[in-house]
Amino acid sequence: MTKLTVNGKPVTVASEPVTPLLWVLRDELDLKGAKYGCGIAQCGACTVLVSGQPVRSCSLPVGDIAGAEVTTIEGLKPGDPVQKAWIDVQVPQCGFCQPGQIMSAKGLLSENPKPDDAAIDAAMSGNLCRCGTYVRIRAAIKAASGQAA
Repeated sequence: MTKLTVNGKPVTVASEPVTPLLWVLRDELDLKGAKYGCGIAQCGACTVLVSGQPVRSCSLPVGDIAGAEVTTIEGLKPGDPVQKAWIDVQVPQCGFCQPGQIMSAKGLLSENPKPDDAAIDAAMSGNLCRCGTYVRIRAAIKAASGQAA
């Protein structure tokens, strides 16, 4: 049994400690926002925040984060500025990678509230978008930070 706080709620999960966090979130807690993309932490579709930091949940054993606070896309509050910017800028095409993109952007903006293009590119480099919406992703991050795109 592993105790976590997920989206502000304390939970105890029955999964084995070696189970990747992604599968705990999706299968045990029924939170389907984080997606399985590669299984080797290379695409970013599974990105969630653990203690405020973006992590790839597909390769993170849940036992390694006992007691931690996990935030998924479902845990963002209505009107979240990053989600609003994503909608306003019309970032998604297929939408598959967008929860991971948004969570990486949240992590970036919590560390760097006014990132320049280089900081955005560095922070988002681990998130792949098969539709190629990188220009709109950068514009949405700038919009969420109050900067002109």
